[in-house]
Amino acid sequence: MSVQGSGGGAPPHRLEADLLLVLTTLIAAAGWILSKEALAGMPPLIFIGLRFAIAGLVLAMFSQPQLRALDRRGLRNSLLVGTLFAGGMVLWILGLSHSSHLGEASFISSMGIVMVPVFARLFFGDRPPATTWFALPLALAGFACLSLDGGFEVELGQWFFLGAALVFALMFNVNSHIVRNVSVRALSVVQMLAVGVLVLPPALLIETWPQTWSAPVLGWLLASALLATTLRFLLQLHGQSLTTPSHAALIMMLEPVWTALAAAWWFAETMSALQLAGCGLIFLALVVSRWVWIRGLFGGRG
Repeated sequence: MSVQGSGGGAPPHRLEADLLLVLTTLIAAAGWILSKEALAGMPPLIFIGLRFAIAGLVLAMFSQPQLRALDRRGLRNSLLVGTLFAGGMVLWILGLSHSSHLGEASFISSMGIVMVPVFARLFFGDRPPATTWFALPLALAGFACLSLDGGFEVELGQWFFLGAALVFALMFNVNSHIVRNVSVRALSVVQMLAVGVLVLPPALLIETWPQTWSAPVLGWLLASALLATTLRFLLQLHGQSLTTPSHAALIMMLEPVWTALAAAWWFAETMSALQLAGCGLIFLALVVSRWVWIRGLFGGRG
């Protein structure tokens, strides 16, 4: 879920913003672990529908003024973004349920950042920065390395994560070009509830509701909804309000790194040389795609 912070010059609380945003990336990385554990005891679509329905209802309790200010046009556009978000989350959770390696999966998911300006060019006629055309082949080379690790065979989970990255890149563009004068909090409530409303009914038709719910599975579900979704959003929003969007985006690039480290610690995952090369190339693509912002940051323009 992409949340844009305020623009303008660098606010005075830069250290507080950095700490909040780093904490956000750590919670996001933990969300991968929480979700994977929850999938051991419940079907993927039921899980993702419940996770975001719970998170959306809780967030709505803290967002009444913003929701009351939502007019019909804003609601319609927010629902469009929410539909794309639901589609992306379905692909993401299916990827997670078929994935055997969370570390590489997190880097594949991050490829959506590189695709955002490409989609902006294709669908909205925007002119992407020149760095996009250097970042894109790096990201594709990284994905190829991850595919070659199993003998040039793209796993089903990898396809799902790549599809999710593409949908999220499209969603970001639709959000930026179509949604206007809608508060970030109201938009996020609609996005979260859209996942529950659109995913849960078909999930109940094609998946089997668990006959028993163990305490650990319920714990993983609630932690995913309340910590990795609702709390993560609130911290991210506050952190972004204290700094510039470009600075926040650079810190948020840490999520796949933390996810790979968390998976290595929690699941004892290891990476082959080819996997490391693939993840390294994708991360390099993220850096290249943000190069203008990085140069501005270290050039004192933040």
